[in-house]
Amino acid sequence: MIGRLKALVPQRHPTRLIWHKLKSFVATVLYGFPARKLTVIGITGTDGKTTTVGMVTHILLKTGYKVGSASTTYFQVGDKREENETHQTSISPFLLQKFLRRIVSEGCKYAVVEMSSHGLVQGRVNFTYPSVSAITNTALEHLDYHGSMEQYRKDKGKIFEMLHGKGTMILNASDESYKMYQKIPTAGIFTYGNDDSDFWLSDISLKASGSSALLHVNSDEPRTLELSVPGSFNLDNALCAIGCCRALNVPIGSCIDALKDFQSPPGRLEQIDEGQDFSVYVDFTVSPQAYIKTLTTMQSITGDNGRVFVLCGSCGNRMKEKRPEVGRIASELADVVVVAEDETYGEDPHKVLDEVWAGVKQDECEAHKIFKRREAIAWILSEAKPGDAVALCGIGPYTTFSTLKGPVPWNEAEIAREVLRNMK
Repeated sequence: MIGRLKALVPQRHPTRLIWHKLKSFVATVLYGFPARKLTVIGITGTDGKTTTVGMVTHILLKTGYKVGSASTTYFQVGDKREENETHQTSISPFLLQKFLRRIVSEGCKYAVVEMSSHGLVQGRVNFTYPSVSAITNTALEHLDYHGSMEQYRKDKGKIFEMLHGKGTMILNASDESYKMYQKIPTAGIFTYGNDDSDFWLSDISLKASGSSALLHVNSDEPRTLELSVPGSFNLDNALCAIGCCRALNVPIGSCIDALKDFQSPPGRLEQIDEGQDFSVYVDFTVSPQAYIKTLTTMQSITGDNGRVFVLCGSCGNRMKEKRPEVGRIASELADVVVVAEDETYGEDPHKVLDEVWAGVKQDECEAHKIFKRREAIAWILSEAKPGDAVALCGIGPYTTFSTLKGPVPWNEAEIAREVLRNMK
């Protein structure tokens, strides 16, 4: 009955939004306004949020701060992590406020919170009182909810309005959202991304085992920034994280030293190594922009010596417009494309797969449609040769897989490892 009534009320109807915000207030009162006892760093963006949350948390821990963090993938208190079993960035305000109270009770003084556009619009992250608000980037995603890119960016910008003119904004100066956000009143701004920014990079070097660049900070002498995770986009995430930590007065040298041994969160370009002579990665790649970043990273890993393989798809009941785009991008940037099932969330997975497949340019790549995801993983790994790179995209770190019959146990990284071990 409640579900049918909810279906009659549009997602952005004032009544529904008031209901969400009322729940946030009740949750905050119930758990005693825990964020008032914390310095909160809020991070949003289309891609890279979870990794950036992890980087900020890692830097703060390495420099002696007592910190907890909440992200799409996990909850962390100190150096201990546990899975976010909801698989959602926009978690219930009751769950969020309960977690914030928990980290306060365990002695944390800082909280790093991943904030989605849905959560910002619905007020799920109200009463978190961020002192630092950051954005990674904005790109085509969630237009089924927001309606347009302009509205999507406005909704993302609510994270900066939450500062109430008193905190520090961390802005990506190379993103199209920059001019919109820099107009929002605030006490301070750090920018990153281009050579007019507070933090920018040159002499970028990308390898399968990591990445490095020269970090420029205002007029200071450039310093070498080294990451043990691959991908130029992770260097961008690092700039955002460094901006957040500088807003908390963490020295640049401490940020650089801490990031040297940072490891990506599970399912974020997670390397799978069972002694095979080709590279395999599991990544929570879902947006068209993320596919571009992941596959160009695969290209940098293979160079001229190998092929790029990608397992791709799209989940159900989410922005249908991006499905053929995913297929198109995969076929333009990969040599071998396998389209397979993804999480359904109630929609026919065969229909979703066909919509992704419709975008694949079959004359530009070797393309295969293999519905069963486990079979697709087994096939793609069996076809890879020395020097190739394989990206298993879409599911990432999740330990369940949504089907029309309900969730089933799933661990993409472990499935890949099992397949590789059986190939020996």
